[in-house]
Amino acid sequence: MISSPPILDIADFIADPVDPADFPERTVRYWNARWAADIGLGDLDAERQAAHFGRFDPLPGNLERPLALRYHGHQFGTYNPQLGDGRGFLFAQMRDDRARLLDLGTKGSGQTPWSRQGDGRLTLKGGVREILAANYLEALGVNTSKPFALIETGEQLARNDEPSPTRSAVLTRLSYSHIRFGSFQRLAYLEQDKDLARLVNYVVKNFHPEAEDADIGQQAVNMLSAISHATGHMIGQWMAAGFVHGVMNTDNFNVTGETFDFGPWRFLPVSDPNFTAAYFDQQGLYRFGRQPLQGGWALQQLASALLPLAEAEDLASGLKPYERAYQESFVAHTHALLGIAPLGDPQADTEFLQVFYAWMTETGASWPQTFFDWFGGRESASRAAASPQAALYKEDRFTPVREGLLARTPVRPERLEHAYFQALAPVSLLIEEVEAVWAPIADSDDWSALERKVAHIEQARRAYDWS
Repeated sequence: MISSPPILDIADFIADPVDPADFPERTVRYWNARWAADIGLGDLDAERQAAHFGRFDPLPGNLERPLALRYHGHQFGTYNPQLGDGRGFLFAQMRDDRARLLDLGTKGSGQTPWSRQGDGRLTLKGGVREILAANYLEALGVNTSKPFALIETGEQLARNDEPSPTRSAVLTRLSYSHIRFGSFQRLAYLEQDKDLARLVNYVVKNFHPEAEDADIGQQAVNMLSAISHATGHMIGQWMAAGFVHGVMNTDNFNVTGETFDFGPWRFLPVSDPNFTAAYFDQQGLYRFGRQPLQGGWALQQLASALLPLAEAEDLASGLKPYERAYQESFVAHTHALLGIAPLGDPQADTEFLQVFYAWMTETGASWPQTFFDWFGGRESASRAAASPQAALYKEDRFTPVREGLLARTPVRPERLEHAYFQALAPVSLLIEEVEAVWAPIADSDDWSALERKVAHIEQARRAYDWS
């Protein structure tokens, strides 16, 4: 835990002090004990968990009042200057065991100056969905925010896109930063150039110290380069994990390249470049296969916001790391999820991915099952032969994929001894599975299905052992 949080250095122009909602109830439904221990909050009992993350009593030596952050953003390609934290705030800042800054931010904690007629609340189902998605992403080795606490609040909410009234909750998530691309866009829009420079200094000091430069223009370019690399790395991981974010607006990208603020997310059942997560994304702007392009577009908007500080040509150079970072991450993470080492020949490794994913798309093979069956490459040939989709692996069209898998060296094959890999099927998180977890909660307040799913996801995380 830290005192004098760094966010206070810029809070006067990037945030507004707010008060949390006074909820009628505060029932702890989820507590991330592992991450709580990592940031020095492992000794909180249920009563204090509810007090700090349901009533939002300040943590010792931390923010006295929560801060609702201000930002703008492009939403489905249209610029919106009426955004900001409308149902969340920054509650506290911490340090991890490597002294890196961490934010504890909320979703569903009440109305703020940026609520825009909204009730400032979160449905309990929305909180459950984020617990599942963020834990699963972490288990798959993807850079992501972490679900920290979910408190049911005892209110009934009306929503147009799901059965109402529905139960309410407040979620706290842990992330290395909640500074969004839209924070820069807002300052540029308002022509607050001095504050824009202050925000660049803050981000460089706390998240990208390698970008430091005495010249603010060069520092802005260096920061953009670092954010471009982090963003490309994250989206490469998404594509290997079969994750569809759903709402890739510029206010949903942060400066540390972490997955956060995902609403109608999905994980692919099968390879489909045109798969769209959000029912309201009727044009498929954020469809699975377009995510890399959209990430680059979001970075271009960030670069445009930095024009008051640096020349356009220099900022264009700051965008260049994105494509390479994405390609390298996609290759590396696909191999990592298959438990094999790349050959080290970029062309050969890229060609293998083309063959592998083309086969996945053509055959309709299960995305999670395929990666599970062949984790460890040649070390898992016998496991794959016993798979529910073993027949696909016997077809001639799988031959080039098999050859690519067998040609690569297994990485730490002893991981296959973990109990997780002794089963016939992996943990997965398809939409029907999410609904099956939610149904008993909605019907009879039975949380056992969620507990089992979270435990299975945790088993997978331990089996992959990304450390």
